[in-house]
Amino acid sequence: MIKVKIEKQNAKYKKITILGHAMYDDYGKDIVCAAASSIVTTTVNGILSLDKGSLSYLVSKKGMSIDIKSNDSTTQLLINNMVSLLKELEKNYKENIEVK
Repeated sequence: MIKVKIEKQNAKYKKITILGHAMYDDYGKDIVCAAASSIVTTTVNGILSLDKGSLSYLVSKKGMSIDIKSNDSTTQLLINNMVSLLKELEKNYKENIEVK
């Protein structure tokens, strides 16, 4: 299961951690993992294209962690959109992804 942990401070996103594998299908064929990866990668790349200092991220074999350094409205709006998309994915694949 993919586990998404969301950390906020004063109603602002501060850190997002994405760990695990959806186990919907084999590696390379898993549509839930592909969807989650696309959502997160597109969001991170979009934010970094606007402001390279707004966040940092670390990718490992276990998953990814995103540290949000900027409280500006654009960064927060894009992160909020990412979280909403991941929650929508969770509604359709409750056994494969959990967003907290």
